[in-house]
Amino acid sequence: MHEHSLTSGLIKKITSLAQEHGAHRAVAVNVALGALSNISPEHFREHFVTAAAGTVAEDALINIHVESDIMDANAQHIMLESVEFEE
Repeated sequence: MHEHSLTSGLIKKITSLAQEHGAHRAVAVNVALGALSNISPEHFREHFVTAAAGTVAEDALINIHVESDIMDANAQHIMLESVEFEE
């Protein structure tokens, strides 16, 4: 369930950004997984696709970058790096 809350939070952020930009659909979402985030890219993708169903992020291309620096201040986080929108 922890993954669900993380991906739901990202979807809310993407939805908010879409509204700010007057966009109707996200076409690409770029995410970084911290080195200590304890989630694989595959597992994250599964949860993201489920959370995105019926939202502006549904069917968006998901680009996942895995960080390797365990000393980074964001090593335990999942970070939304950027979103590309279709207006």
